[in-house]
Amino acid sequence: MPEDTSGIIAAQVAEPTVVEKIIDVLALYGMKVLAAVIIIVVGLWLAKAIKNCFVKTLQKREVDATLIGFFGSMIHGALVIFVVIAAVGKLGVQTTSFVAVIGAAGLAVGLALQGSLSNFASGVLLILFKPFKAGDFVKAGGEAGVIVEVGILTTEMKTPDNIQIIMPNSSIMGGSITNVSAHPTRRVDMTVGVGYGDDLNKAKQIMEDLLAADERVLKDPAVTIAVANLGDSSVDFIVRPWVKSGDYWAVKFDFTKAVKEKFDAEGISIPFPQRDVHVFQEQAS
Repeated sequence: MPEDTSGIIAAQVAEPTVVEKIIDVLALYGMKVLAAVIIIVVGLWLAKAIKNCFVKTLQKREVDATLIGFFGSMIHGALVIFVVIAAVGKLGVQTTSFVAVIGAAGLAVGLALQGSLSNFASGVLLILFKPFKAGDFVKAGGEAGVIVEVGILTTEMKTPDNIQIIMPNSSIMGGSITNVSAHPTRRVDMTVGVGYGDDLNKAKQIMEDLLAADERVLKDPAVTIAVANLGDSSVDFIVRPWVKSGDYWAVKFDFTKAVKEKFDAEGISIPFPQRDVHVFQEQAS
């Protein structure tokens, strides 16, 4: 009689144990997991190194610190996302749909933030081209004040009466910018009127002496004092001294007060608009 081999065959086709299954899974996916871990570790290190190299390059070129920090963070974030996608793809996950979802989300966010993106682009231009800096007195976007801070999305300024104004950068870049503090010197433009019966040469000499005695008035360029207009009730002089930008208002206010006092002392009139009314009385016949 032949031997019964059914028990041996059953033993050979028995299901593998849990340990064997784990070993099979590790054998199948272990190299992939290891490769993914290596990609993440090396990728994050490279992302940080590239960011630092980029930041140092911008610092050597003296780019604004705000812009350096923003671009550095943006580049680092983009590289990290790329590393994560590469690691997930190494595990056998299809990343095409994942990338498509990220692109669609980016487009949706971009459409929702059109105004913010416009302010961002304007902020980058303001930081790169520097039409003004902190501390400058600027007229822009329908407002006037001293620049406190230029940000990525907004610019903060302070008005002469100490009011804080925060303006979107697109409003500033969308119009003309007048930087009063751009140059170290400024010309003070003033008009002084004297009466038609007064001595013009004497009035001019008085104004020249007042400006010559003021140490804040610059010798070069020279002061301009000339008859500019024959008005309805006065002969108008233009008075244009050059001063340092920081002395502009002080010189203008002090000269206006001094010329009035000196004209009064020297008998030179400063006429003002007036009207003579003549009344004629007729006797009844």
